Amino acid sequence: MAYPARKHVLKTFTQVLELLPPQDRLKPQIVLLAGEVTPFRNDTDREMLFRQESNFYYLTGCSVPSSYLLLTYHAGTSLEQHPSIDLFIPSIEPADLMWSVPPPTKEEASQLYEATLVSYTSDLAAKIEEMHKALPDGIFHVLPKASPLFPVPPAEITAFEATGRTLVTDRYLLSALHKARLIKTEEEIALIRKANKISSEAHEVVMRVLGKAVQGKIVQEEGAGVVRPLLPGEWLIEKEAEAEAAFVATCRRQGAIHQAYLPIVAASTRAATLHYCCNDREFAWGPVKPHDHQNHNHFARSSDKELDPQVLLIDAGCEWNCYASDITRTMPIGNGGKFTPEARAIYELVLEMQKLSFDILRPGLHWDAVQLLCHRTLVKGFQRLGIFKTPSSPQSGSWNSEEAILASGVSAAFFPHGVGHSLGMDVHDVPSASKPAENKTIGNVIGNEAFYTYLRLRLPLEEGMVVTVEPGIYFHKHLLANVRDSKHIDHNVLKRYESVGGVRIEDVVLITKDGYENLTTVLSDVGWIEGVCSGEL
Repeated sequence: MAYPARKHVLKTFTQVLELLPPQDRLKPQIVLLAGEVTPFRNDTDREMLFRQESNFYYLTGCSVPSSYLLLTYHAGTSLEQHPSIDLFIPSIEPADLMWSVPPPTKEEASQLYEATLVSYTSDLAAKIEEMHKALPDGIFHVLPKASPLFPVPPAEITAFEATGRTLVTDRYLLSALHKARLIKTEEEIALIRKANKISSEAHEVVMRVLGKAVQGKIVQEEGAGVVRPLLPGEWLIEKEAEAEAAFVATCRRQGAIHQAYLPIVAASTRAATLHYCCNDREFAWGPVKPHDHQNHNHFARSSDKELDPQVLLIDAGCEWNCYASDITRTMPIGNGGKFTPEARAIYELVLEMQKLSFDILRPGLHWDAVQLLCHRTLVKGFQRLGIFKTPSSPQSGSWNSEEAILASGVSAAFFPHGVGHSLGMDVHDVPSASKPAENKTIGNVIGNEAFYTYLRLRLPLEEGMVVTVEPGIYFHKHLLANVRDSKHIDHNVLKRYESVGGVRIEDVVLITKDGYENLTTVLSDVGWIEGVCSGEL
């Protein structure tokens, strides 16, 4: 399926016109974008992994470093339906042939990308001058000029702006791109679907390796008189880094170059840290202690130690052609690949939060309602488990009724983050469009403002949006410190659950005309998770 650059260009100009003052909408609109350059490590000549800037790729489908894009649109002319797409790529230098893979030629690029004209970057200055002469009242749109978040604009446009001969503005383009990218095209959905398929399989690979170890089916063979490295089929997973390695290797083996974000691989109580990024600790051997996260390798593979029952939370997803996936699975470690009763109870409650969220997804539903539903479900579940106290009488005005607990905001200590976010070319996609400055919640916000502090999506859902649904429950000592004196909590019961650490379940879904489609294929029900992690399935 060809990348729909022209379709994306039209969507973007439509959004630009909506943001412009009425008197400027009939003027020629010109977009100038710089692509990302190959990064180098500090002050050396060692290349780092290249990834194209998202907005540039959205409008071109081109991953050639150091490229530029010039788009021209003019309402009421032929350029309204067929904007000019001029792509500028670097020419091949002799050093490229010796040190690295050279960029495509102009002729090759013309076949690869939806462009009206492909030129070399050395032609950019002349083209800008030509555009100004042909369209003297044209408005040049660029990304935020002084922002370190985007590639540096070309010197040609900087010098051109300094002459004062035309208007160069960064006021509208980024917002227009974010609004255009919020609703996905059919081609984008196919790329996101592919990324999620690969990532789903990678999550399952980790679980199945864990299950084989439980069944004693991983045999580490001896070398022929020499120490040899272990082959992939001989890998045991006994620490976070090994789980991460198995996940990333599975994605890379299937052609995914990039991870959409740094994988989060957190065992035991470290699973309570939302964006845990170290991935450098052993699984817990022996009793879980308050400072378990400080353990290094001295517990590893000791013959007189066994894995303590714990959870392993993996929040990871690859990219496919610059489109992201984002999946979290929480799995049992130790205990024969089965959850402890406490971990199972929390896992089933998080799964209930997610399933109830799925049930209400549809176009027009404000995302705040999903967030509130998750907190309401958590409160009810904690009351069933005895973590939250229940009213002695069914009177709705009781100090520890469901509504009173919701109003107190105490559940935010256990579920502090948002239930999901927009996903696309970036894992936390199009922030200005996903979380507008003015949140137009349908109806009054119910519960407590603390529920909504970290939401990255605060909009009514629309058909074609891709979002994550990722409720979680965490027992983090710093968050719990704020509610240690809460009258709503039975603190003796809470102590039994604190060693669980954290549980999160996350899927990527497409909002459809009548509801949603789950793009994540790895399962999450307790029976399947335990069956795979125990090696029984």
